[in-house]
Amino acid sequence: QVQFVESGGGLVQPGGSLRLSCAASGFTFNSVAMRWYRQAPGKERQLVASISSTGVTTTYADSVKGRFTISRDNAKNTVYLQMNSLKPEDTAVYYCNAWFNKNNYWGQGTQVTVSS
Repeated sequence: QVQFVESGGGLVQPGGSLRLSCAASGFTFNSVAMRWYRQAPGKERQLVASISSTGVTTTYADSVKGRFTISRDNAKNTVYLQMNSLKPEDTAVYYCNAWFNKNNYWGQGTQVTVSS
């Protein structure tokens, strides 16, 4: 079945960096666009970044442009989110996501906390 396993979250000081990974299985990874979402306490889930199936096209939320980079390795069935210059407002649970075959698939999420 479709499965996403996220990793790489943790506690980091403001200005620091983290790299999230999402290992996917159960579908043809190189045919599917991938997304990272995040959800902070008391807030709605927000789209952070997306990447096309080939990796050529990427999009970002305005709040993370210039600081975050989404990438993928289709040979490893993995999508990444490199997060630099982290701010306290980036604190959230980050989720890997894909939509295909009329279904929306989510990972279990990984917590990112930005605090001094």
